[in-house]
Amino acid sequence: MSLFIACKQAHQLISEGMDRRLSLSERSKLKMHLAICDYCTSFNGQMSFMRTAMRQSALRTLSSTETGKQDGGE
Repeated sequence: MSLFIACKQAHQLISEGMDRRLSLSERSKLKMHLAICDYCTSFNGQMSFMRTAMRQSALRTLSSTETGKQDGGE
């Protein structure tokens, strides 16, 4: 079993890591890959940014929906 992974595998682990906790082996391989690959490090940052933006958007939508319900009920 190799300690180094290809960019395609790194992208898959980055994506999967957004939805589940990666195993120690997976995290180690990804961390090693990110240490040497600027492209995948950038991809990881972009994915994190998009996830944060989507969460904030969803929270704003929920907040405005709840506020609208309260205003309409009074």
